[in-house]
Amino acid sequence: MSAPVALLVIDMLVDFFERQPVLAAARARLVAATNELTRAFRGAGRPVIWVRQEFRPDLSDAFLDMRRENMAITIAGTSGAAILPELHRDAVDHEIVKKRYSAFYRTRLDEMLAGLGVRSLVIAGINTHACVRMAAIDAFQRDMDVTLASDCIASYDADHHDITMNYLSRHIAQPATNAEIIARVRPGGV
Repeated sequence: MSAPVALLVIDMLVDFFERQPVLAAARARLVAATNELTRAFRGAGRPVIWVRQEFRPDLSDAFLDMRRENMAITIAGTSGAAILPELHRDAVDHEIVKKRYSAFYRTRLDEMLAGLGVRSLVIAGINTHACVRMAAIDAFQRDMDVTLASDCIASYDADHHDITMNYLSRHIAQPATNAEIIARVRPGGV
């Protein structure tokens, strides 16, 4: 990770873990791995950016499919739109609220990364085939080096998780374990 790097943690939200049995089963493992990685980034003086999806109760800012199906999930003001309470957040962390799969789409993420001098992203979170994939592709299209925190990424759809990890690792990003990432971001790391 030659360029200044930040950790982007995507959609680790109550609604997703409470509504999807596969994610509920992986919750403790994902939380522990994500907490380990956020601690390492903060300890190395690297930014941690939490990304969360949130929509108005009337869904007027939701994407088309949600409006068509009247799908109320991650609604502003509800506990479901909150980041999992067992994830360790810090006052030095940053937060982005998004309205679409990509953390870059109509958010201030580009400006935030430029202001922090970040040219490389480590991406963690859910869901692999949707929001993680879109953020990775959009970062790659901005000429950023992208690493997928494989210990901290999951999806409610195992088949699409595998397909997406395979696709991204061949074209867009490098998967790495927490141990590999931590070795690279710690002061004096590669």
